Amino acid sequence: MNLMPGIRATGNALAAEKVRLSVIAQNIANAHTTRDMDGGVYKRKLVAFEALIDEAKEPVAFNHTRKNLGYDALHQGVRVSDVFDDKTPGRKIYNPDHPHADKDGMVEMPNVEVSREMVDMISSSRAYEANLNVAKTSRQMAMKAISLGQ
Repeated sequence: MNLMPGIRATGNALAAEKVRLSVIAQNIANAHTTRDMDGGVYKRKLVAFEALIDEAKEPVAFNHTRKNLGYDALHQGVRVSDVFDDKTPGRKIYNPDHPHADKDGMVEMPNVEVSREMVDMISSSRAYEANLNVAKTSRQMAMKAISLGQ
């Protein structure tokens, strides 16, 4: 018997939010990077999540399966499906003394807005915190169930 049915979904969500937080930190760290390893201006990275669905055919109780009980799939949280570049152009500033300035003295800056990244970071950390609370509550429920059985 599985006493903590949501723990797998919670673990997947925690892992996905960890990746998102890491990408946000990378964006903030490169907010002023005018040349990346490829020689271009740094492009803001975004994280795409997707639902993690498992075709559920394992027994639920007795000789029933989720399929014959009306469940086609078991939702197991989310996962990171892709980390991709934001295609919006960065702003151009006039700085003729900058080593990466063009012939007109303009420097293309990354398309990273630190304030937007901070909002995303707060959102991601709140989601992470909520999933930690789910794991904590699941553990408390399991411990209570064990203590009731004694």
